[in-house]
Amino acid sequence: MRLAVLGGGAWGTTVAHLCAHNASTTLWARDAGDVSAINASHENRRYLAGHRLHPELKASNDLAKTVADADALVIGIPSGAFAELLEKLAPIIPQGIPVISLTKGLEPRTGQRMTELIAHYLPEHPFGLLTGPNLAVEILSRGTTAAVLALSDFAIAESLRDSFSTDWFRVQPHRDVIGCELGAALKNVIAIAVGIVDGIGGGDNMRAAIMTRGLEEATRLGVALGGRAETFMGMSGLGDLAATCTSDKSRNRQVGTALGSGVSIDTVMAEMDQVVEGVATAPMMARIGRTAGVSMPIVDQIHALVHRDRNASEVFEGLRSVV
Repeated sequence: MRLAVLGGGAWGTTVAHLCAHNASTTLWARDAGDVSAINASHENRRYLAGHRLHPELKASNDLAKTVADADALVIGIPSGAFAELLEKLAPIIPQGIPVISLTKGLEPRTGQRMTELIAHYLPEHPFGLLTGPNLAVEILSRGTTAAVLALSDFAIAESLRDSFSTDWFRVQPHRDVIGCELGAALKNVIAIAVGIVDGIGGGDNMRAAIMTRGLEEATRLGVALGGRAETFMGMSGLGDLAATCTSDKSRNRQVGTALGSGVSIDTVMAEMDQVVEGVATAPMMARIGRTAGVSMPIVDQIHALVHRDRNASEVFEGLRSVV
């Protein structure tokens, strides 16, 4: 098995590291310096300094060469760059190989899920995603966790699970692509709300209440769009939500906490060195919810904050009314 992982950020690098335990794996990154460092010292110094990567993992900044002989393609780049990359892949990707997204967000211009983009730009390819409560640094430190691999062809998910699995990273195949993908995207928005609660000092009870209401919102929207309710009680729903809303390693929660502490959204975003998917996802999720006729008051509050219609204190009061 030969795998190509596209995206040299923290999560793409971590998944490539996991795959290298099981298969010949090449990580594609844009930055030549990052590629050189990974090949020379087995470390992604930009995003994962101090964490040693699998010695057999190779890195490249040559996109065509990276995907040329791949048996499966894994994409872990920000949602805003996803469509552009797929356009570049269309003429060079090997015929019929599965394409798996790691990206937990929506396309910021159209609101499409990443698997919808894959189906549009690469229509002859099975598509899916790998998702769950997966904080990169903990996984690199061999902290035990689980994930789901949801594909349009369940048999392919079953055949690929061992390519991602290790003793500490347990992967289960899944059939509900829509539900898994919506759970992964929505939890980032809910984590911003939880961060605001924590930053202002709303307390443990309110945090738990917002997480619970957020899970209800995600389930309502997921079912309305064709997902399964039970999916949201699994690793891609409750599991991912719990990790993202409670961990200090979560960028989305960090943003919310800073906002709740009185920092402006412009300052917070200027200081972040990585993409915060929940900020871009909130407006799209709010629009999708309205179109589907689904009540999503927490998403609406974060949407108003992102558009600067309300500040964090006003959003906090709005969240109190949701509880």
